[in-house]
Amino acid sequence: MNLFNTKPMNKLRVHLLLSIFLSFNLLNAQESKSSFIGYGGIGFGTVENDNALNYNLNSNSGAILFNYKIGERFGLSSGLGLNKLSGNGSNYLGDFNHIRSVIKIPLLVSFDSNIAEKIKIMFFLGPYVQHIAEDEFRYLNERQQDVFEGWNIGGQFNLSFLYEFIDKVSVGLNYTCQSDITKFQTVPTKFFFDEQRLNNLNNIGIIFQIEL
Repeated sequence: MNLFNTKPMNKLRVHLLLSIFLSFNLLNAQESKSSFIGYGGIGFGTVENDNALNYNLNSNSGAILFNYKIGERFGLSSGLGLNKLSGNGSNYLGDFNHIRSVIKIPLLVSFDSNIAEKIKIMFFLGPYVQHIAEDEFRYLNERQQDVFEGWNIGGQFNLSFLYEFIDKVSVGLNYTCQSDITKFQTVPTKFFFDEQRLNNLNNIGIIFQIEL
């Protein structure tokens, strides 16, 4: 006579193993909530001055963002960007070559949707704050550094198309448009006073996303 019936125990083990297997597959099937996004590109924008002629600046920019989804399609993104600007203009001191580096901190709402197998579209929209890290005006006979200073705010929009070429890693094309809302001011000790903002800065480049 068998004092210990092992059939209920075996059934319990089977159910436990099955539950663990299903839970593991369910977790793997769930969409990633967070990801790292990086993009960069080239473009141009217009510097609008209060007391001088407007002029264009070429742009070479990039940014790294952390994106967290708060719904099926929407999310929040923030990170750090760098924009290298250069171009020619003129003021009452003469013709110059302008070189500027700007550090940008965006806070964006993101939206994504699959439009085909392994292909999705992403939108980003929101404000940013930025700070001048380097500012130099090169005239014919002199250079003036740190002419403008401080922080300003603006708004940006991104449109991206991404292709998932390996699991959880996507690459694609990105378009960014941004405009400053507030203006930078000249340092009080400089030879002239002016306020300016960068308007309609359009960049086209590449983007990648790594889902965590």
